[in-house]
Amino acid sequence: MLELRGVVRSFGSMNAVDGVDLTVGAGTITGLIGPNGAGKTTLFNIVAGTLPPTAGTVSFRGTRIDGQTPDRIFRLGLARSFQIPRPFAGMTVLENAMLVPVGQAGERFWNNWWAGGRVRSEERRARERAAEVLAFCGLADKRGDLAGTLSGGQQKLLELARVLMVDPAMILLDEPAAGVNPTLLETLIEKIVALNARGVSFLVIEHNMDMVMRICRPIVVMAQGRVIFEGEGDAVRADPRVVDAYLGDVGA
Repeated sequence: MLELRGVVRSFGSMNAVDGVDLTVGAGTITGLIGPNGAGKTTLFNIVAGTLPPTAGTVSFRGTRIDGQTPDRIFRLGLARSFQIPRPFAGMTVLENAMLVPVGQAGERFWNNWWAGGRVRSEERRARERAAEVLAFCGLADKRGDLAGTLSGGQQKLLELARVLMVDPAMILLDEPAAGVNPTLLETLIEKIVALNARGVSFLVIEHNMDMVMRICRPIVVMAQGRVIFEGEGDAVRADPRVVDAYLGDVGA
């Protein structure tokens, strides 16, 4: 599904990502863990098109995507969430979801006069789809609320709902558990597992090791810009390199 080969990202003389080889298989929930500063989010930004790699290649479903713009990568079916949710706070939850589909006729103001029927038809489909994904994410009763009034956990669910508006083949999740209370975290985990059962692949950056051990197969560990280990949960806990680089710091 996703393949990185020899990926490097330099900032001056420092390599934040240093020769990463990584393959994410179709249908997996792959965990990406490591200490702060390991290069995880930089790697996400490279995959999503926010940052170009200094060297190496990134391929998604057999297509080279390194150097492509985020919107083009998004159109290919690769979507991401952010560690800090970014809703349009002054718009409703429903409106936030309806904004997502790309290339809507109503984005060109003159179409409201010259192609009003098409604009209304697309808006109706977007509204129906938004209602569907909000219900799946447990936000149906919040659809009329301003997004800025949601709790941190609810905003994470809204991030997921917005991503689902385009039926992605793969989702990059950046610390989905951060700032989420235990009840909403269980809901979020349930939705991730359900989507994976439908065939959606995930690459998940996460520090919540209980969540990682529960749902991620395999787990990839980064430290100092490099992949130092890849394997299953028990093997990760037992590997001395991982304990020294990360798990000793998080008390696992």
